[in-house]
Amino acid sequence: MRSAMLIAGILVIILGVLIAPLPGPGGVPVIALGLILVLRSSYWAKRQFIRAQHARPRYVYPFRRLMRKNPEIAPVFWQGALRAEKLVLRRKRRPLARLRRKMRRAWRRAFN
Repeated sequence: MRSAMLIAGILVIILGVLIAPLPGPGGVPVIALGLILVLRSSYWAKRQFIRAQHARPRYVYPFRRLMRKNPEIAPVFWQGALRAEKLVLRRKRRPLARLRRKMRRAWRRAFN
């Protein structure tokens, strides 16, 4: 069973790399899914993942959240979108950050 999951994970990663050049974010979620399959089936990959986690926790943390029994898919992708927006756009031109602030204010008004 483990070897089948490992092979499936490797094939999914290869598929993600092949579709990555296509328009849209299609390759990234597919590669993440393949990494999750490989990490759940390989002890060597888990050790390497833990090393990467100690070296760069900020980059590894989203994958850890996706590997939980009840993964938090929407918050992980939302935080990834906010980080990407922060890298690309200036502070005054970040629509996702503004949307987040508006949603917080509306939530506070409604429930406080």
